[in-house]
Amino acid sequence: MKALIFGANGQDGFYLAQSCRKRNIEPIGVSRSGNWLKGDVACYEQVETLIRHYDPDFIFHLAANSSTSHEALWENHQTICTGTLNVLEAVKLYSPRSKVFITGSGLQFVNNGTPISEKDPFLTSNAYALNRIQSTYAARYYRSLGLEVYVGYLFHHESPIRKSHHVSKKITSTVQKIATGELSFLEIGDIRVTKEWTFAGDIAEGMLTLINQNDVYEAVIGSGFPYSIQDWLELCFDYVELDWKKYVVCREGFRPEYPYLVSNPETIFSLGWSCSVDLKTLVGLMMDSSQI
Repeated sequence: MKALIFGANGQDGFYLAQSCRKRNIEPIGVSRSGNWLKGDVACYEQVETLIRHYDPDFIFHLAANSSTSHEALWENHQTICTGTLNVLEAVKLYSPRSKVFITGSGLQFVNNGTPISEKDPFLTSNAYALNRIQSTYAARYYRSLGLEVYVGYLFHHESPIRKSHHVSKKITSTVQKIATGELSFLEIGDIRVTKEWTFAGDIAEGMLTLINQNDVYEAVIGSGFPYSIQDWLELCFDYVELDWKKYVVCREGFRPEYPYLVSNPETIFSLGWSCSVDLKTLVGLMMDSSQI
């Protein structure tokens, strides 16, 4: 069996490839960078050629710029929206037996401060959510044409290879430098913000759980466990045996994008998936980045 993974050079692609190999599925990665096949999901000719050549059992569209900034609108439109249409049209024409996974996000839903499920309504709260919503409707359209198209709405997930602009990685990297004397403090926004801190390897397993059955085609994939940024800070500083209160400076007047973003993973849990890595273990993995 073969899995074609667009966006293979990112965090999710790394762990998804690992999970595929564990299931004897050959991962065929495609990325604009890294050691995988060079390709751009926004280019239809490239996507069509790859799908026709490999005729994969599974296709995962993971490519995106994770920024919610309006400045990333056009990049994400090309990667997320155009990329989704490119994949689905090529599958329809040349590989209709392929199962397709389209990445969604917890950020594309109405957020009333309660756990979010795939049944909740969408809301275009930012440019990133706009593109994710468009991509989801494309997935539903092609599903109506007979393709097996799945949408997994991912909530925050972390790992040692998380990019530095994410708050989880920013905290672990800074705490490591404070412990060695390279830095003397950590400046951060609202530490009361609450979200999920799930291991990216578990999320990859959730993707494969969803795509390997034929009853559910859309599901949020998240732990459902809420933790604040303060919880994360405390565990990171505990790891190096320091008191976080002596080193953390909160920016005055900071307004977070959301105060609470947590999933209701009842549907994906019903399919047999669950998280294997708890918060303390995840902090340990990220504080000791050699453990990937």
